[in-house]
Formats: sequence, C-alpha cells, structure tokens
Amino acid sequence: MGKRKKHFLRIGVTGGIGSGKSLVCALFSEFGFPVLSADNIAKRLLRSDPSLRRKLTLLLGPEAYTRSGALDRGYVASRIFSDASLQHSVNRLVHPEVESTLDKEFQKLKKSGKNSAIVEAALIFEAGYDAELDLVIVVDAPQAQRIMRVRRRDGSREVDVRRRMKAQWPVEKKLKKADYVIRNAGSRTKLRQSVRFLAGVLNTIAENQ
Repeated sequence: MGKRKKHFLRIGVTGGIGSGKSLVCALFSEFGFPVLSADNIAKRLLRSDPSLRRKLTLLLGPEAYTRSGALDRGYVASRIFSDASLQHSVNRLVHPEVESTLDKEFQKLKKSGKNSAIVEAALIFEAGYDAELDLVIVVDAPQAQRIMRVRRRDGSREVDVRRRMKAQWPVEKKLKKADYVIRNAGSRTKLRQSVRFLAGVLNTIAENQ
C-alpha cells in the first residue's frame, strides 16, 4: 500500500476593517506559518497585468491609475465604497485572478514541504472563498475601537470608515461562519497569547492530516 499523501491545510484569516487581521497574521508568521495576503496579490496584479488594468480603467475611468502608472487606491476606494454595484463589478473582475494566484502559491508551498499556510483576506465570506479553505479564523474587536484604529492608521474621517464597514458583511454574520474567533480588544501581549495558543492547535491539526 502506498504512503497516503498528507493534506495541505488552507487557513483563512478575515474580519472587519480595523479588527487587526494584519497584526494577527504577522504573529502567525512569527510562529512559523507562511502568510499570503490577498490584498497584496490584488495590488500586484492590478499593477502588472495589462488585461486587468484595461478592464479596471474601463470600469472606473483613467483616474484609477496615477500618471506614474500606480493604482490610485484612494480614488478606487472612494468610487467602490459609495456604489455597491460598482464594487461588485470590480470584485467580480479581480477575485478570480487573485484566487487563481493563491492556489498556485499554495501548491508551491506544499511542494516545498509545508503542511499549512494562511491567507489574509477581508472578503473571504463575501467572495465565497471560504469554500476553498479548510477553516476560517475571524478577528473581532469592538466597533468603536476598529473605527479609532482605521482613523489613526489612514487619517480617514469617521463617516468614511463607517461607509467602508457597511460595504462588508456585518461582523455578527462572519462570526456565525467562523471556525475560530480571535478577540483583539486588549493588549498586544494578550493578542499574542491568543495567537500562540491557536497556532499550536493548528499545527497539531496540520501534522495529523
């Protein structure tokens, strides 16, 4: 009988804007988990893929890119977060390409000997990408704290942060679909302890696939 091939554990990390997804993923990386960022992949593709650039420009106009050829994220955000239909069109354009790239990256990691990897993505549930993952972790924090974090990070107005929040699923809906929840309402030390504990659980799961 041949040796059974081990399953590669695909783990998603998501949560509302300002919840601390990136910090949680950085901590998972410290504990040895490869981390892929769907947002970074999307930015790279929108910068380097001529077909995507052309299609996005047709949707949003030439202002979607700066004179230097970089994606104007501020302009794009201002358009899609005030128009649900337009946001859906952009997501329908970008998400399949991002998911295809993620699948290739997972395969590379598996071939390199890794038994698991994490993908950070804000819209895992909204895009239906949870169907491609083994489990999903939702990072949560009180809304007031999330708003404060985003305003401090981006210099955004509160009204703009709330508009972006409304463009995502309600946190309660995400929590119901979560396999694990990490609360990020306290100190970084407490968050690190929570991530360390869950990292141990996930390592055990991955090693026994």
